[in-house]
Amino acid sequence: MTALVVVAHPDTTSFTQRLARSVADRLTEDAVSTAVADLHAEGFDPRFSLEDRAGYPAGGTPPADVLAEQRRLDGVDDLVLVFPVYWWSMPALLKGWVDRVFTDGWAFDTGVTPTGRRLDHLTVHLAMVAGEDAEGFAKRGYDTALSTQIITGILGYTGARTGHTGIVHDAETRSRDSLAREARAIVDGVAARVRSSAAEASGARA
Repeated sequence: MTALVVVAHPDTTSFTQRLARSVADRLTEDAVSTAVADLHAEGFDPRFSLEDRAGYPAGGTPPADVLAEQRRLDGVDDLVLVFPVYWWSMPALLKGWVDRVFTDGWAFDTGVTPTGRRLDHLTVHLAMVAGEDAEGFAKRGYDTALSTQIITGILGYTGARTGHTGIVHDAETRSRDSLAREARAIVDGVAARVRSSAAEASGARA
């Protein structure tokens, strides 16, 4: 099994970054071949350019940095997205990564009816960090908005399987011990889902 942990946060000492490293360390301990893509550290450009537009349709040639990201994902079984919630969505850096990398002909196929879903080999896990409390998220529908955008809109459209989804609320005000417990729960959840996916795949091949 292979996994890629993608993190979008500029501060390497942040809770988000520490959570990403904890997920990667745990999967590695579980004998999952795991890599981390720190989009800030790598200098990924999230801007959708004219070159992106020309290469986006099926049959086009995306920019070299997009092709490199697609190649990195081609051999991956599990993708873990770790990010802070900005204005009830992904940070612009991570959204731009999705916008640019999930191209027609690679992530989906508009050349067939219904639209082909090309990422059905991939399980995507979400580890989110939010400043808002859980009650406020539910009351205002932010949790539903996130689910609709990411799980229905992105994963559903591309056919990727939904893995473990966890969100840490009140991240700016909670105690270190409380945050550590939440982090362990997310790490354990992702690890368990990766193991179950591996078992399912093994059973299917048997």
